[in-house]
Amino acid sequence: MDRITLGNEEFEGNNNTYVLAGDSADGDGGSLALVDTGIATPDCRADLREGLAERGYEFADIDAIVLTHFHPDHSGLAGEIQAESDATVYVHAADAPLVAQDTDATAAFDQRRRDALEQWGLPAAPKAELLAFLEAADGIQGEPADVTPIEDGDVLEVGGHRLETVHAPGHAAGLCWFEISDGAESDATEAFVGDTILPVYTPNVGGADVRVERPLEQYLDTLERLVVRDYDRVWPGHRDPIEEPSERARTIAAHHRERTENVLEVLADHGPADPWTVSAHLFGDLEGIHIFHGPGEAYAHLDHLSQEGVLDLEGGEYRLTVDLERVDLDAVLPSITDST
Repeated sequence: MDRITLGNEEFEGNNNTYVLAGDSADGDGGSLALVDTGIATPDCRADLREGLAERGYEFADIDAIVLTHFHPDHSGLAGEIQAESDATVYVHAADAPLVAQDTDATAAFDQRRRDALEQWGLPAAPKAELLAFLEAADGIQGEPADVTPIEDGDVLEVGGHRLETVHAPGHAAGLCWFEISDGAESDATEAFVGDTILPVYTPNVGGADVRVERPLEQYLDTLERLVVRDYDRVWPGHRDPIEEPSERARTIAAHHRERTENVLEVLADHGPADPWTVSAHLFGDLEGIHIFHGPGEAYAHLDHLSQEGVLDLEGGEYRLTVDLERVDLDAVLPSITDST
């Protein structure tokens, strides 16, 4: 396994593409696979072509592409590579229509995002700025791909490796990590995790994929499953490998617990508010894609507290149903497992 770092600074820092090379499953010659592809921009495309060339490969040599999720910085070059190589493109069934750029699916996704902007209370100016940013970024999703949908538990034999699919919703509806389980007699100790956890940032929850129902709850469940697996090392979609992934998952869970406390304090101090207003108290001024991610994350916490009966939603605003001192955070937001 080898890693190619791609120059993408807009989304969470430099992207990673992982190159898997080995004997094919049927023993008929070599097999070459990629885990994620990077974004469809000239710089990223050049980085990937150059990285492959340094290893003696080109797009046409690729047999399989395994995508952790649909976001363009992970899937954007899949269709282009497939057009040159006829590679099989694997992605979870929830994200498959978006990678395939199915007309109905992409239209429904776009409308759901626009509806969210209304529901979250974005004022006209930041909404216009965000929509202009998204329009300018049109094309980064690249060419549509002919996809092969996968589900939790599916095993892929690609690039001389055996990868077991683990569905990990939260950041995205179809996000998966892939256990590297090459030895039949040994437990997997490493995995490709995409944006399940990241070494520097906390993956956005709520704004990154508006299709996810109860996004915070689903993401915390995903972190719990990652801790239970207790990998020695994981390979994220951005930046460097994570050597203590269970500890990183617990740190991110603790971050969300602290953010929940901050959301409650905003409502206690300032009264009922919509997600945009709460976001402004939490994050201040936002720009670019963060105009979406900020209120989206605020929404994820507000929605969770509302579902747990701590908040009421009326007229687009959330308000406390009990005094702040009476909120039992241990009941509302259970801690991640301390031991495996």
